[in-house]
Amino acid sequence: MTAQTYGPYTPVKQAGNTYYVSGQVGIDPNTKSAQSDIKSQTKQVLDNMEHVLAESGLSMNDVVKVTIYLTNMEQFGDVNAIYETYFTAPRPARACVGVSDLPHVGNVPLVIEMDAVAYKEKA
Repeated sequence: MTAQTYGPYTPVKQAGNTYYVSGQVGIDPNTKSAQSDIKSQTKQVLDNMEHVLAESGLSMNDVVKVTIYLTNMEQFGDVNAIYETYFTAPRPARACVGVSDLPHVGNVPLVIEMDAVAYKEKA
């Protein structure tokens, strides 16, 4: 299944050995819906990221930078607990930004989005 986007952009764009992963949200591509809680949306965001990376022949181990966008910074600890299970040490560089709102593309308000940069040596 090809990754779905919610606008006029590419899920992953390659520039040389660097890959830019567009913002991933907590919508299940099969059901087109999202759970309302931060833990479920975080898991779905990271599952979606794994999927779009795999479509480009990449894995989470190729990710070098992640930016997290959260509508509630008090949920930072919940996000970190799940994030740690998707990335092994040494984990990517990262930033986390508090935002007032995220795109309205799901059946419930989205509370988290992540984008990433990956790097892969040519074989």
